[in-house]
Amino acid sequence: MKRLAYIFGLVAVIVVSYVAGSWNSRRVSGENTNQSAGLRYYHCPMHPSYKSDKPGDAPCCGMKLVPVYAGQESANAGASEADGAVRVSADKQQLIGVHTSVVESSKGSRTLRLLGRIASDETRIYRIKAPADGVIRDVHAGTVGSFIKKNEPLFSYYAPDIYQAQQSYFLALNGDRLRSNVQMQVTQSRLQLLGMGVPEIENLKEKQQFIEKIAVKSPISGVIIAREVSPDLVFSKGEELYRIVDLSSVWILADVFEQEAQYLRPGVFAKITYPQAELQFNARVSDVLPQFDPATRTLKVRLEAANSHLNLRPGMFVDVELPIRLPSTLAVPADAVVNSGFKKVVYVERTAGVYEPRMVKTGWRIGESVQITKGLEMGERIVTSGTFLIDSESRMNSAPAQMASHSGEAKVVKDLVCGMDVSPESSATLKSQYKGETYYFCSEMCKNNFEAGPEKYMHKPTGVRDISVMPMAK
Repeated sequence: MKRLAYIFGLVAVIVVSYVAGSWNSRRVSGENTNQSAGLRYYHCPMHPSYKSDKPGDAPCCGMKLVPVYAGQESANAGASEADGAVRVSADKQQLIGVHTSVVESSKGSRTLRLLGRIASDETRIYRIKAPADGVIRDVHAGTVGSFIKKNEPLFSYYAPDIYQAQQSYFLALNGDRLRSNVQMQVTQSRLQLLGMGVPEIENLKEKQQFIEKIAVKSPISGVIIAREVSPDLVFSKGEELYRIVDLSSVWILADVFEQEAQYLRPGVFAKITYPQAELQFNARVSDVLPQFDPATRTLKVRLEAANSHLNLRPGMFVDVELPIRLPSTLAVPADAVVNSGFKKVVYVERTAGVYEPRMVKTGWRIGESVQITKGLEMGERIVTSGTFLIDSESRMNSAPAQMASHSGEAKVVKDLVCGMDVSPESSATLKSQYKGETYYFCSEMCKNNFEAGPEKYMHKPTGVRDISVMPMAK
């Protein structure tokens, strides 16, 4: 009894497996039949104009042909190659990284990043000039680039005027009191002009002895940037002997484009970074200088920064991050704009997966944002990533139209091997003669295939045909 039940169960499993396999085979067969019934042709993904009724590889570039079904063909009809529009499938969008965003009004603050150069504060430069004709007696330590403290001696000199000034001072000390007060003030001023300090004048008053030379001291604490002295050097009155700069406060000079300078205001604080020393500090915009550089088309912006530790020296370069406020305007990411040098193009999403080139005019560019002054409307969706690859595809699709003459028409011929439209001018080296006729080809491969057996391609249509040039969408 158990054996009989086992046999019946085995037979039931075989019958069920056969029925299921037959149903699945009919389903797959039906799907393949339906899919094959919808198959229109095969085409090259790089050269959509090449079509074939059989699978294989494209003769022009060697890429595997892709099947196109009835639904896809009707959808592709909406993307005109003449105006440069491109259809990109969802899989290809993901592969090349296509991202889109909606054009919106942009306002608020932006960060203007500039390269700044440290410069001396011109109001803190001190020039020490010869007070009279004389000769250098002693030169103290301190060369160009050295830091010197206030009241530290620089040099000493002798001049005939020293004796005359001292003699007048002694006479004022010993003369009539009422008269000598006025004379003392005059003679003290004269001694100070010769480089004698208040302590030296008090010492002269106390001892009343002539001194042969005067020691000139630094009026500030700073860095020596010019030095024109040496022992026994004879100099004339008014010659510049030293130049010392106070670097406790410095200027930062940066170039800004003329369209950006209008947004800068004095008093705004900027963040300054000195990468080499990993320093960060703030600086205040003091002025936008009116000098215009025609070579770089820029203006100078000047900032003031404290430098108490003397970390910054003239000639160093720093990074400047300057916040500015902008009026409401249309702005897009900089990667969305393709700039060929002759025109600027943005790709607008016409329908899902179809992108058309749109010529635009731009204004300022600050950071990663570009102002659009003409060509886009608020709410339109544009390509912001993968633009370069879409632009390459668009140029390739619209190549025949772009080769049009100024009259509005162009001559193209058909490649007998792959069926692509080619220009005789651009394919001047890819041509072959057969029975007195000249044939042009898109690639060396097509040319070789034709020359290997030209008879089998003679049934295909050839000849020159006119194509109207459709202008790019505006």
